Amino acid sequence: MSDPHSNEKPVQFVDRLRHEAHQAPDPPHVGEVTKETQIIAIYGKGGIGKSFTLANLSYMMAQQGKKVLLIGCDPKSDTTSLLFGGKACPTIIETSSRKKLAGEEVGISDVCFIRDGVFAMELGGPEVGRGCGGRGIIHGFETLEKLGFHDWGFDYVLLDFLGDVVCGGFGLPIARDMCQKVIVVGSNDLQSLYVANNVCSAVEYFRKLGGNVGVAGMVINKDDGTGQAQAFAQNAGIPVLASIPANEDIRRKSASYDIIGKPDGEWGPLFAGLADQVAEAPPRQPKPQTQDELLALFDSDAVGRDVVLQPASQTDMLGHAPAPKPSFEVVYDEA
Repeated sequence: MSDPHSNEKPVQFVDRLRHEAHQAPDPPHVGEVTKETQIIAIYGKGGIGKSFTLANLSYMMAQQGKKVLLIGCDPKSDTTSLLFGGKACPTIIETSSRKKLAGEEVGISDVCFIRDGVFAMELGGPEVGRGCGGRGIIHGFETLEKLGFHDWGFDYVLLDFLGDVVCGGFGLPIARDMCQKVIVVGSNDLQSLYVANNVCSAVEYFRKLGGNVGVAGMVINKDDGTGQAQAFAQNAGIPVLASIPANEDIRRKSASYDIIGKPDGEWGPLFAGLADQVAEAPPRQPKPQTQDELLALFDSDAVGRDVVLQPASQTDMLGHAPAPKPSFEVVYDEA
């Protein structure tokens, strides 16, 4: 039996496309922008106090009524330890692997936790010798996007990055414009300023390739008043957002996982001022320093600047004069 609709002319796919093409798109939004998330990456030498600074900064911002997300991007996964009283926060990479083996999906409640208005999570990293930390960072951000990262509507997202390594995943915020600005944490020692300078160099490099990320400024931690970090910031063309003193009370409270960035605390005004600076400081194009310029910030006795490089010889390497060896080079007589 024949189909009664067989003689009807089918709607052609091309006709449908033409019909859709003639429909006017939705008009662009022309009203006032009500919310814009500031994504800020904080870099610094391991152990310089990034996590201490960020835990107290994020806590102060939350008490000021801001919606803040703190993300630890250091494989040590210790960014949120101070915030949660020393408790280890389950990392995204660890949780993702466990859920995958169980055939389950990762949910936001599995990896994100809250304290007094601060939302916090750790990306994590592979165990020693079992993978690339930078690749773990990339995987972590891919998981965040699947969880709806771009729809959460935070006022501030603070990223705690290891500054000693600016390759691969650790350089993502700078290389791929994932943040609007970078803040470096340093102190009055050569190694921390060397790392801060490396970050400035990375920012300058990607700026030349068309990147838009800039350095908003520097936080000086454990400031003993000797002035090298202040001089570095001035030479690099970036402002000092705050100077956290080398203070015994701060050291003891930090060691006992005590938040000092509380509005009614002794150090509240310091972190309130830092929160304002972080919010308002515009990204700048830094001027990275040369190795000699960094060394010039310190006394020659402290850094060995007067040492002269003496080339080594084969005699030095062997401990005696090298024996002559016959050459197998073929020498052709001139015709």
